Amino acid sequence: MIQLIRISEDLPDGFDALLADAASEGVGNMARLAEGWTGGGQRFDGDGEALLGALLAGELAGIGGLSVEPAADEPARRVRRFYVRPTFRRQGVARTLAAALVQEALDQVDLLTCNAAASPAAAPFWEAQGFSPDDTGPWTHVLRRSAS
Repeated sequence: MIQLIRISEDLPDGFDALLADAASEGVGNMARLAEGWTGGGQRFDGDGEALLGALLAGELAGIGGLSVEPAADEPARRVRRFYVRPTFRRQGVARTLAAALVQEALDQVDLLTCNAAASPAAAPFWEAQGFSPDDTGPWTHVLRRSAS
């Protein structure tokens, strides 16, 4: 069972393994998360922001953040620092983490952005979550809350 945790004080146990996995794949966003966290940078603690960890069998399987999107012409959020360890892929971790971030964002604003340039698998993944390609800002994809 996948358990989601809200990260607020310290990066969770198992982050070092996640960081090493990301680095071995050439993905730098976990190193940027660590630098920002320890260096007084982005800690995902502002209004509308969140950093979630996904645990599978008690082990940190992935992380994803939600921050204010400053480049949008309207109130918006951005998915940032999203990564799932290779050994936990294809087990629903990314989908569960993404769904929680999307829900939290669209409960607050109508527009959510992400940058899916990190890997060839990123764009198809985010498109499967309902995002559409978009090049009108410093992002690659957007998701708009449906009018109801």
